[in-house]
Amino acid sequence: MTARDLTKATADELSRTLAAGEASSVEVTQAHIDRIAAVDGAIHAFLHVDAEGALATAADIDKRRAAGEKLHGLAGVPIAVKDIVATIGLPTTCGSAILKGWIPPYDATITQRIKAAGLPILGKTNMDEFAMGSSTEHSAYGPTHNPWDTTRIPGGSGGGSAAAVAAFEAPLAIGTDTGGSIRQPGALTGTVGVKPTYGGVSRYGLVALASSLDQAGPVTRSVLDAALLHELIAGHDPMDSTSINEPTPDVVAAARRAEVKGLRVGVITELGGEGFQAGVRARFDEAVGLLTSAGAEVVEVSLPSLEYALAAYYLVMPSEASSNLARFDAMRYGIRVPPADNDDPSAEQVMASSRDAGFGDEVKRRIILGTYALSSGYYDAYYGSAQKVRTLLSRDFAAAFATVDVLVSPTSPTTAFPLGDKLDDPLSMYLQDVATIPANLVGIPGLSLPIGLADEDNLPVGLQFLAPAKADDRLYNAAAALEALLESKWGGLPLLAQAPELEVAR
Repeated sequence: MTARDLTKATADELSRTLAAGEASSVEVTQAHIDRIAAVDGAIHAFLHVDAEGALATAADIDKRRAAGEKLHGLAGVPIAVKDIVATIGLPTTCGSAILKGWIPPYDATITQRIKAAGLPILGKTNMDEFAMGSSTEHSAYGPTHNPWDTTRIPGGSGGGSAAAVAAFEAPLAIGTDTGGSIRQPGALTGTVGVKPTYGGVSRYGLVALASSLDQAGPVTRSVLDAALLHELIAGHDPMDSTSINEPTPDVVAAARRAEVKGLRVGVITELGGEGFQAGVRARFDEAVGLLTSAGAEVVEVSLPSLEYALAAYYLVMPSEASSNLARFDAMRYGIRVPPADNDDPSAEQVMASSRDAGFGDEVKRRIILGTYALSSGYYDAYYGSAQKVRTLLSRDFAAAFATVDVLVSPTSPTTAFPLGDKLDDPLSMYLQDVATIPANLVGIPGLSLPIGLADEDNLPVGLQFLAPAKADDRLYNAAAALEALLESKWGGLPLLAQAPELEVAR
């Protein structure tokens, strides 16, 4: 295979190529490093590229494979990791100036599992600062650009991981999803993004944004690739008190089964009306029609409490963020910026000046909002009420899943908008998460699948599958079946095969 073929291949195809001896891991890894060098100047998916470390891992895997050692199926397949995941020896900045240059002394559990399986880590991907944003424009190190149109955003907060996969800089990536930060970028870049059941993947070593909402998951170019990566990173972890101590659903078998005949699919009534782009709705309706034609039973399902979800989320998330980010005090790690014109500042003054210099505007906005919501006299009225909405939502979802197997909606109400278009309108930016945040509030799994291009702008559209907690396998079965139906419609080609070639790569 040529270097171009290696970067265009899925992770599953690369796995089989490596196992057959048709290419070495060093060749595969080098092809992706070269691709990053060629196109990332235009995309800015990566904050740090570890070519030396990735090639060393690849060489070790090649040596072990040549010796006949039994290896993990994904051994030797490169991966990119969101810069919120702790990695020994590599910077972990969370897209923030306050952590500039910080190198963790430990690996996250996800990182440990990736290394143990022998996947070369290409580097760390760009993100909205501390995962706060829907566009990857709030990074202290500059925005990431959408490979479909570099004047547009790739989604957020994990736009770097999604863009790296969409630009063929990495076949696999790790993202995190607090309110849609894997799924929404997936929809806007034509990639597959999965938020597992809360507690299904360890959060140990993820820099916390909102502890009751955060979940790491796969970003890939196919449903099967997502299942293979999900299987690798999932499972109980005693280092994470919220980790589910039960076997992981067989997501790989579900992705290979790909059968929707007799599947009960609920279309969420509240997600698809006003505010949803016409082209998004058209592709969604067509995809639901394909499910019906394949034998799925499709009905409309109402979730009455959904109208309160966005408001509840933007109280819960800033409140937990305010608490979690209090640790960045310039005393233990991160940058330290003494106040100007003060030769003998107090610790409090150093903390204040360091946090002012180190945090961006969006982070400050959410810290202020969260601190207010948690303050004396307002806790019950705001944070407490938001938690009650979570209970109502959980009941609505439980009632819905008593009648259907999976729920579907558009992943994002619009396609990718131009860079800078919503920076001065945070409320408009927050509305981009309207379809994704309910899954985080109630802890259920969600998957975004690319389903075509909107007529208005020829940009990717995503469909979201939701399933009950701990039933992640339902997502993979349904999504893989729809993926096959779509690719048959497109002539056997995935959506990313329709993407325009980056000018800098020609």
